[in-house]
Amino acid sequence: MENLATTHAYFGAFMMFIISISIFSLVLVLYRFISRKIARLNNEKLKTTIYECGPEVSKQENRISTQFYLIALLFILFDVEIIFMFPWAVNFKVLGWFGFVEMILFLVILTIGFLYAWKKGALSWHSIK
Repeated sequence: MENLATTHAYFGAFMMFIISISIFSLVLVLYRFISRKIARLNNEKLKTTIYECGPEVSKQENRISTQFYLIALLFILFDVEIIFMFPWAVNFKVLGWFGFVEMILFLVILTIGFLYAWKKGALSWHSIK
């Protein structure tokens, strides 16, 4: 019977993974325990006072428009779809007419999605009132 470490090429990498996860978990638990013991939980007035200069501290509404999220999501969606065109362009001669028809179909679906988002108003900017 052969040694397990010599029969599997990735045994060392697996052991390093297990050891690193164990050490990370131990450090995380120790950090959480120590920080809870050291931290002061009382609120001081000094924390809410003005530092050097600036406006007085006041609570403000954090209203972030969902328009930011929607535009970012659409950007990533269309950006990833455009990235799919690069391998097609590199292998255009190899793919032939079949690849050309597939890319035209892909662009039609992409255009339909873009027009749908445009019609729904996802690309128009709304002001927060």
